[in-house]
Amino acid sequence: MLYSTTTPAAKRKALRAALASGELLRFPGAFNPLSARLVQRKGFEGVYVSGAVLSADLGLPDVGLTTLPEVAGRSAEIARQTDLPVLVDADTGFGEPLNLARTVQALEDAGVAAFHVEDQVNPKRCGHLEGKSVVDGTTAVRRVKAAVDARRDGDLVVVARTDVRGTVPGPEGLRAAVERSRALVDAGADVLFPEAMADLAEFEAVCSAVDVPVLANMTEFGRSDLFTHEQLRDAGVRLVIHPVSLLRLAMGAAERALDELAGEGTLAGQVPHMQTRAQLYDLLDYASYGEFDAGVYDFTLEGNRDS
Repeated sequence: MLYSTTTPAAKRKALRAALASGELLRFPGAFNPLSARLVQRKGFEGVYVSGAVLSADLGLPDVGLTTLPEVAGRSAEIARQTDLPVLVDADTGFGEPLNLARTVQALEDAGVAAFHVEDQVNPKRCGHLEGKSVVDGTTAVRRVKAAVDARRDGDLVVVARTDVRGTVPGPEGLRAAVERSRALVDAGADVLFPEAMADLAEFEAVCSAVDVPVLANMTEFGRSDLFTHEQLRDAGVRLVIHPVSLLRLAMGAAERALDELAGEGTLAGQVPHMQTRAQLYDLLDYASYGEFDAGVYDFTLEGNRDS
C-alpha cells in the first residue's frame, strides 16, 4: 500500500550487488510513477528516469530547460513507487561543481540508487543529435570528482556519461571516446555510459578499455541500432536503458485513439487495447487499501465491462 517498503539505502546496496554479479541489468524508462510499478511487475531489474522524457512531459525539448527541483521531484515520485533501484538522468549537473554537489545530494534525498552526469556543454541536447559539443577533459573529470565527493551514501552509484563519440567522426571519435572514458573512470565513476556508439564493436572496445560496468542506451531513432539484450551482453555491456520507449508507445496509442475519436465519435474500437479497470486497480494494489480502511474499498467490480 502507498509506497515502496524498501529503503533507498537497501536499493543502492542491491544495485551495487547486481552490478558486481556480471549479469545484464535492464532499466526501461518510466514516464510516471504508475509506469514504474508496471516495470517492476514485469520483472525488470531497475527503472530509468530520462531527462528527455521529463522534458517532453512538461512540453519542452530536451535542451537543458528542466530544473533541479523538477528532476528531483519527479525522481522522488517514481523512486518511492517501486522496490527497484532507480537511475536518473542528471544532465550536466545543473551548474558548476558546487551546483553539481547540490544536485547529487538532492537526488540522494529523492531516494534514487544511481544517476548519470554527462560531459556536454550547456545548453545540452539529445545525445543522438548533431551539433553537440563537449567540455574539455579537465572539466569533465572535475564533474565526476565533484559528484563522487558530494555523495553521503557511498553506495549511491555515480554513472559518467561521455558524448565524445558523437562529436568526432570516424575512428578518431572512438579513440577519443575511449580516452575520455578511461579518464572518467579514473576520476571515480562507478559505471561508464558511452553515448551514441555506432555498432557492437564500439561497445566492445569501450568495455575492454575500462574496468567498471558499461551502460548502453537503446533509444529508438538514434545513432545506434537496437541491439538485443543478448547481443549487448555478449559485447560486455552490463546495464541497458530504454529511455523513451514507453512514452513513445503511450503517445502513439493516444494519438491513434484521438484520431479515431475525432473520426468515429466513439472509442469503442479502442477498448480492446486499453488497460481494463480491473487491471489498473490491481496494479494500484487497491485491495490493500481496503485492508487498511474498509471505508475506501467498499465496492465490487461485478457488472463492470471487461471489453
